[in-house]
Amino acid sequence: MQITETANDGLKRAYRLTIPASEIEDKIAAEVKKIAPQVRMAGFRPGKVPANLVRKMHGEQLHAQVVNDALRDSVDALIKDQQLRPAMQPRLTMGDGYAQGKDAELDVELEVLPEVTAPDLSGLKLEKLTVPVTDAQVDEALGNIASQQKSYTDAKKGHKAADGDQLIIDFTGSIDGVEFDGGKAEGAPLVLGSGQFIPGFEEQLTGAKAGEERTITVTFPADYAAEHLAGKEAQFAITVQAVKIAGESKLDDDFAKSLGIDNIEVLRGLIRGQLEQETAGLTRTQMKRQLLDMLAAGHDFAVPQGMVEAEFEQIWQQLQQEAARDENPAEAMKEIEAEKDDYRHIAERRVRLGLLLSEIGQQNGVEVSGQEMSMLIQQAAQQYREEDRQRFIQLIQSEPMAAAQLRAPLYEDKVVDFLFDKAEVSEREVTREELEAAIEAEEGAAAAPAKKAPAKKAAAKKPALKKTGGDEESTGKDAAPAADNPKKAPARKTAPKAEADDVTAAAAKKPAAKKTAAKKPAAKG
Repeated sequence: MQITETANDGLKRAYRLTIPASEIEDKIAAEVKKIAPQVRMAGFRPGKVPANLVRKMHGEQLHAQVVNDALRDSVDALIKDQQLRPAMQPRLTMGDGYAQGKDAELDVELEVLPEVTAPDLSGLKLEKLTVPVTDAQVDEALGNIASQQKSYTDAKKGHKAADGDQLIIDFTGSIDGVEFDGGKAEGAPLVLGSGQFIPGFEEQLTGAKAGEERTITVTFPADYAAEHLAGKEAQFAITVQAVKIAGESKLDDDFAKSLGIDNIEVLRGLIRGQLEQETAGLTRTQMKRQLLDMLAAGHDFAVPQGMVEAEFEQIWQQLQQEAARDENPAEAMKEIEAEKDDYRHIAERRVRLGLLLSEIGQQNGVEVSGQEMSMLIQQAAQQYREEDRQRFIQLIQSEPMAAAQLRAPLYEDKVVDFLFDKAEVSEREVTREELEAAIEAEEGAAAAPAKKAPAKKAAAKKPALKKTGGDEESTGKDAAPAADNPKKAPARKTAPKAEADDVTAAAAKKPAAKKTAAKKPAAKG
């Protein structure tokens, strides 16, 4: 095999591999000799078919197989001989005009991983912002639970419904005197002042009494999910079956037992634990962003643009999905289009930090154990339909890149924990609002390119692996209001900003330097 370097620009490399026709012929002859004993042909004893007839019968298939195998082996040899570390799978192009009896030429284009120097960690300092959970916060959370567990009893005869009261109503909706699909219900509960139904509906039932009939006129919002109702004026004929008033929930042992908890003190302890877990998660997020900002500020090495583009496509795909689910998809899409450069900056940051964290981890012996990987695979498999789980497991076990993507988040967390342990950490108590503000400020600084003011956007999760037959994400998808329910759609924020510190799976663990899973190019002729 002859290797000719045709390009060497930064991290980009290109080579032309030439495999002599004589080498291909030798390999074909070896294959013919190998399969001849198994060939059956009328007039010949088993294993005695002449080589020229074997070649005539199977020559085209053997030639294609030999050429493909030779090209694949040549790419592996190229990577080994040149000591290349491919960032992604090489791009392979078969030379034009190839035919049997001629030399085979293959053009190989790839990007290599940069040389990354692990930083000196001796002077690493971090500030840990902590939020103490107070009794008042526990009381507030307990009160919220109690408000959701309200019980209602029939009001006294003649009681006029007010905010906070529950009505049990029958209603029939019509537009221009014609009933519309889904506009009818019986025994529907409605708490006045809850904002549960479309604007104007609840307000016109204030003061209603049990047994009263009313006809009200409302206008469906212009952006109502059911298009045949959006912006239309409708009349609802309503019968009030009952008016109920909320009873007060006593926060005592009986209340706790109604929730399946032994007593009120155990319930308070559980609530405190949940609040502490929430704030601990926020504290970790703040520390991690602070850490990654420090690492990013001290490293500006070139990164493979193929990896950046792949990461950007992940971000962009999620943002487009979020925009499509927005109340105003066109406006949401316009907003993210205006910030496209910001998202490319985020993608590049993720890749650079991923490579840096990988180098730090490898230099310091951080690794994901076989047992941890097995647990990851089993947990991830549970997110798929039962009939698809085994296929998913086989994919992870057979595809190194798929396994690396699954391993990456855990590996990243382990490297981050290692760095936390190495750092000199000072603690400072803050309020939850101050902690959230600090996270938002760090997020904006990480997301914004140099010399540009940080954009304050809500954080978005990195897209997950798509689940067969299910939602791509288990959260963030508000169901559209059904046509048979005149409730207003939940308010939705505009498309969120991708988090700048979610390290890409491809970058978080470097590909192996020895081999590449290059696709076999189909041989011509």
